[in-house]
Amino acid sequence: MSDIDGAPLPRRGLAAGEGEGGGKVRRLRPRGSNQGGMRQFNERVVLQTLRLHGRLAKADLARFTSLSAQTIALIIARLEKDDLIRYGEPVRGRVGQPAVPISLNPEGAYSIGVSIGRRALNTLLIDLTGTVVARHVDHYPYPDPSTLFTQIATHLDLVRDGLGTRRARKLVGVGVAAPLLLGGWNRLLGAAAAKAEPWNQVDPFAAVQKLTRLPVHFAKDTNAACIAEMVTGRGRELKSFLYLFVDTFIGGGVVLDSHLHGGQHANAGAVGSIPLLRPGQGRDRQSEQLLGLASLWNLERELERHGIDPMAAYDARALDPACRPHTEAWARETAAAICMGIASGVAWLDIDAVVVDGSFDRQLLAMLLREIDAALTHHDWEGVWRPVLLAGTIGADARALGGAILPMHASFGPDRDLFLKAPDGT
Repeated sequence: MSDIDGAPLPRRGLAAGEGEGGGKVRRLRPRGSNQGGMRQFNERVVLQTLRLHGRLAKADLARFTSLSAQTIALIIARLEKDDLIRYGEPVRGRVGQPAVPISLNPEGAYSIGVSIGRRALNTLLIDLTGTVVARHVDHYPYPDPSTLFTQIATHLDLVRDGLGTRRARKLVGVGVAAPLLLGGWNRLLGAAAAKAEPWNQVDPFAAVQKLTRLPVHFAKDTNAACIAEMVTGRGRELKSFLYLFVDTFIGGGVVLDSHLHGGQHANAGAVGSIPLLRPGQGRDRQSEQLLGLASLWNLERELERHGIDPMAAYDARALDPACRPHTEAWARETAAAICMGIASGVAWLDIDAVVVDGSFDRQLLAMLLREIDAALTHHDWEGVWRPVLLAGTIGADARALGGAILPMHASFGPDRDLFLKAPDGT
């Protein structure tokens, strides 16, 4: 294996590419400039417009981007030379020359997303259109830093081998999505302190960067999931929303005016830390966090208590007859807690929509949404507006997909401020 310039790379590396660092997330509103010195920016505006609209003729591209026909023609020629676009069949039956639709070339570029979760490692390969091309998943009871990065290296090898030499040269980067505190809440998971403590000494971003010469980007796992929803899902329709992702632990993100709001310490949307009181508790009792009442680990624990594989919480088995009574009880309690979290978010931020997704079966998501809707219906909304409740569109792949989107947009997105920076601000 070798780098683009022919220099040898270690087995655990990948073909090099180019990319830029990130910033806070913004929903793109592509609009070009006919002024000089804007060549790369305008090319990226055209690529983003094709991403949003699918297939467009040159005249439509000029109209959507406010660029001149001459500028569009020059940009299309350059993008064709770089193998980033392709032409469709001419559309006939109209007056004048038949329009030739232009679209992104899926094989024009690839990026990798790595999601480090508390129950699974998920690695995705996406093409230039954002379509998932390959997926590699490893499950574990608890992530072990002494072996996890070897697993990631194996996933990177599998991706490279699956692409082949020619296409591997079109990889533009790796995006890593992980909790900021992988060693946190270990008692809830039943993990010994000896297993959790090593994560306090590990920087996942730096550890993955050692495995590849590709640029590596990092985002908190639930922010990455929110990025995926913004770019490929509900974010196309909503300017502001509260995003909730129910996994082993619940987390979330906050989108305000088409920006993912990270906060001073990248903890905006850390809904799991919202304090709650169980019904019947007085003010003198210690409050519990939303994470403790509305996470999948509760369902895991209940299933295990009844002799059922706890990992059934993450797939269709959760709705089997043996699991269903426990799953329904979990959904009701989880929905009641989430309702309180939503009410808090609305009171502070005046959010008009809430998007809920999770790393479980889509039928279980539908059940949970029904229970949340019922809880919201019975909640007292006096003084604030009740938000619209919507299902997320991605599911278990959301975090890895958001990770993969980071380097793709760093390389081809028109906005330098598109996504999150690393925790150290670099």
